[in-house]
Amino acid sequence: MTENDENASDETLIDRITDRLITAVAIGEFLPGTRLPAERDLARSLGVGRTTTRAALERLVSRGILEKQRGRAGGSFVREEWPTSEVAAVARWLEEQWPQLVDAAIAATHLHGAVARLAAANRTPEDIALLRSHLEGFHQAQTGAARQHADSLLHLAIIAAAHNDTLSSIVREHERRFTIIAPAHLWGDAESRPAMEERAAREHAELVDAIADGRTDDAGRIAQHHVEIDLELLEAVRRRALTV
Repeated sequence: MTENDENASDETLIDRITDRLITAVAIGEFLPGTRLPAERDLARSLGVGRTTTRAALERLVSRGILEKQRGRAGGSFVREEWPTSEVAAVARWLEEQWPQLVDAAIAATHLHGAVARLAAANRTPEDIALLRSHLEGFHQAQTGAARQHADSLLHLAIIAAAHNDTLSSIVREHERRFTIIAPAHLWGDAESRPAMEERAAREHAELVDAIADGRTDDAGRIAQHHVEIDLELLEAVRRRALTV
């Protein structure tokens, strides 16, 4: 391979990682105002070197999607949700990854259904109290990043209530493959977020009640339907990207 070939290969990889990060913002993995993981952690999650990650982040800064802040609380922060100038990047990445994304999203519904069934069978009084506490935390959280974090805490508590280390490890590994910042779920954009959060709040309450009551079949069914939100959000972003 010549030096020019190596440079071209490096540029292609940076292009792909740039598209991936822009898409992460578009589908609500990273919401406006939130800080991205540290560069080394982000590189590890993306499966590339820090040099590639740094170059992609610099592109997002130059395009106004991210801003760099210095100091102890510094880092890369999301400035803008999904600029229409970046529709092509989102469309490229989603079209390339679509079969794998659909496959992963379907698998997630079944995994979380199994977790919820086990949680309904194995939950303890302490688990129930923690689930209800996290459910209240979700209702009290402000829209956007705070609710996304509260959602993660609730789902982690459901996984813990299943009391099955093997299934817990499988679910966590699957989510690391599906999203950059697992276990956070996709959170959509400003247009889709209000309806999604309203639905999530309703289904969270139904799911926690089913687990607390020991209704295993209901818990599994509700959890499967609830996790379908991820695929629905991806489909909405894909439609928008292909029609703009």
